[in-house]
Amino acid sequence: MRNLSTAATALAAAALLATGLSTLSPTAAADPGTVTEVLPLPAAATLPGSADAHRILYRTTTAADAPTVASAAVYFPPGAPPAGGWPVIAWAHGTIGLGDECAYSIAGPAATDRDWAYLGAWLKQGYAIVAADYAGLGTGGDHPYLNGRVEAHNVVDAVKAATGEWDTLSHRWVVVGQSQGAGAAVTTARYATAYGGPGLDYRGAVATGTPAYIEDVVTLLGPGMPPVAVGPGTTAYLLYILNGLRTTYPNLNIDSYLTDTGRYWVDHAHGSCLLPLEAELHDRKVIGGDLFSRPLSELPDAHTLLHDYLGLPETGYDRPLFLGQGLQDTDVLTPETLRFIAVLTANGQPVTARTYPTDHSGTVNASLVDSEPFVRDLFR
Repeated sequence: MRNLSTAATALAAAALLATGLSTLSPTAAADPGTVTEVLPLPAAATLPGSADAHRILYRTTTAADAPTVASAAVYFPPGAPPAGGWPVIAWAHGTIGLGDECAYSIAGPAATDRDWAYLGAWLKQGYAIVAADYAGLGTGGDHPYLNGRVEAHNVVDAVKAATGEWDTLSHRWVVVGQSQGAGAAVTTARYATAYGGPGLDYRGAVATGTPAYIEDVVTLLGPGMPPVAVGPGTTAYLLYILNGLRTTYPNLNIDSYLTDTGRYWVDHAHGSCLLPLEAELHDRKVIGGDLFSRPLSELPDAHTLLHDYLGLPETGYDRPLFLGQGLQDTDVLTPETLRFIAVLTANGQPVTARTYPTDHSGTVNASLVDSEPFVRDLFR
């Protein structure tokens, strides 16, 4: 157990941080939820206002439940911790890219002003924050983008690792996520109690801009698909999904569904951060239909397979779940998110939903007026 007041990180870790890669073999990662190294955070990834901050490497799992090592940022609020330690917010970040240099604990958030304001609001409320990078971001191996159960394991194991490392952290925790991280938070909410075991005290979840029923759209993709006037990141998200399918289901031979152009852009996206990739795709006028040589509906048992990979759980939540959605959000399919809320409600799940007259990014901080008291009640 590491006490915050005596924690020190070796300067020699700076070389490791420069590459963002663990020196540990992914196959050596037994005992998920244990810290393997504590490293310094670069300035770009350090939350303003945090009294102390660290980058941790911890054992977890990735696609096909393979053991691996992932990374996370840990932020501590100022002042003396309360009895029992600081309650924990597990931050599940949105899409930042697939390259190791894009990792949250290395480069910080893509939407810096938005996310620092959001996380700063939780910090000021007296919560410590554990921000998992997800498997394959900033460490060895590939990131299975939007694989919800992998992300859930990563989030839970990051909390388990941090609370096991610092005795100033409480084992009471809530998961909060946006966009990709909203999907991760929702799936974490479904499995947190089982994945965390008796050592953690999971209380509930908050998700904004939740990408629901993506599998219904991805199943329809194929050659000649016309341009669709949606959010600026849509084609980038598609390239990341195709990478995630490659990583999660290597036997599917996803490349055989792609044109030469498609293979080029999927390979290029594999090492690209979101904002520069969006700019490139815009400048090159890349159209989704040009990526495919045959429809994804030809995947074996396509919809079931894609639902297993991309779908959100519709039952089984054992703690309260808050969903905030912007009515002007075009990065996710807002009608499908509202449909997901309706399905959860019809299934008797403990969901609270609020909508906001703003877009995908604007919903994050707009939701605080409702999510802050929601989380406060979870910790009572």
